[in-house]
Amino acid sequence: MSHGFEEWEVSGEAQPRQADYAFDLDRVLSSVVGLHAQVPPDAFTAGVLGMERMGNGVVIREDGVVLTIGYLITEATHVELTTHDGRTVAGHVLGFDHHTGFGLVQALEPLGLPALPLGDSKTLVVGERVIVGGAGGRTHSVAARVVAREEFAGYWEYVLDDAIFTRPAHPVWSGAALIGPRGELLGIGSLHVQQRISGGSASLNMSVPIELLPPIYEDLLRGRTEQPGRPWLGLFAQELEGTVVVIGATSDGPARRAGLREGDIILGVGGHEVGGLADFYRSVWALGPAGVDVPLTLDREGDVFEVRLTSRDRRSFLKSARYH
Repeated sequence: MSHGFEEWEVSGEAQPRQADYAFDLDRVLSSVVGLHAQVPPDAFTAGVLGMERMGNGVVIREDGVVLTIGYLITEATHVELTTHDGRTVAGHVLGFDHHTGFGLVQALEPLGLPALPLGDSKTLVVGERVIVGGAGGRTHSVAARVVAREEFAGYWEYVLDDAIFTRPAHPVWSGAALIGPRGELLGIGSLHVQQRISGGSASLNMSVPIELLPPIYEDLLRGRTEQPGRPWLGLFAQELEGTVVVIGATSDGPARRAGLREGDIILGVGGHEVGGLADFYRSVWALGPAGVDVPLTLDREGDVFEVRLTSRDRRSFLKSARYH
């Protein structure tokens, strides 16, 4: 299988240059590997995320532990890692975490690559220079700047308190390394987003800050967590001018079973008025662990009514990793 590095390059003016950094740029970027995951067609996430997923990962331990973004490896049965020099090594999914979005893979053969040290992304300020590192070295990496640090709520029941946004955007952002001014890992690439600016819009990358990893790291290594799952409704929602609107639901999830429809407006959770998408999710999570009943107040074309959903643990719908 082609590793894909030769098929595209970041434009020359956007690539990082060694003269701008005090660390060994090529050595640091060699810690970023390509990641190719295959998911079976009957996997719960196959319809939304696809059966073939490609992106990046970052070596964080010299024995071959690779950090990536979790949606690349969720329910994956086969994983391949490709080094900057084109070597391909099989990998095994250790675990993924829905709260943060992180995932871990173990290389099944020696990678022979340096581990990128973890930094402290809380020190990263708007305007600071960073690198969004992709697999394949300088020509597949972007010299960027932090343009925002703010809360992010995703339509798939996901919230980050302090997401990191950078510009210009990397074309292969999934699992890319957010590298700080001392060559340390400060985050993992998650999304490509559009920011509205005067006269149009700008493309940004959103990264998950690295300080969210240490509290869950040992659990991810074991492939499980002792913490109860959050209540999950199996719906997709969007915030429109402060209003939370249902835009879809997963098959056989709580929202679909309770009869929620596309276009329903969510007004409240358990008598608490919803103040936006993040507030909606946090209000649901505050009710208790997965399995708790979730009372919602809905507006459906002007008809306001109550509905009660029995939440589930999202993990119960997913295939477990296959051990090699």
